[in-house]
Amino acid sequence: MKRKVFTFYFTAGQLEVGHSSSLFCYTCENEHSNWNCLKTYKCEEHENYCTTTYSAAGFGKDMGYRITKKCSADCPETNTDFGVVAISTKCCKTSLCNFSGANSVKLSYAVMFLGTVASLICVIRAGL
Repeated sequence: MKRKVFTFYFTAGQLEVGHSSSLFCYTCENEHSNWNCLKTYKCEEHENYCTTTYSAAGFGKDMGYRITKKCSADCPETNTDFGVVAISTKCCKTSLCNFSGANSVKLSYAVMFLGTVASLICVIRAGL
């Protein structure tokens, strides 16, 4: 009887240690639309996060957007806005949690306007 109990606990312990990651994330590379980012991928065992990086660059009608989604071992969460260039990376830890494009990148037209005015003032002062 003791031998059977020991075998049961030993086997259960092996199953727990052998558990591998089953995180799935949406993946894409520099896509123009979130609709092009619906491919799923099973992450490696060391990758614990799904990330979405959303970038925008340009001004007005010439504004360009890019989305990159992937599995990641770490969480490089950022939110940077320089007016004419903005980058945002969001992380999550459950399967297929990176469905939406990280819409937190919002370009501030006031910041873009002030940046443009400051650039013009520098050009005028330099006499160009």
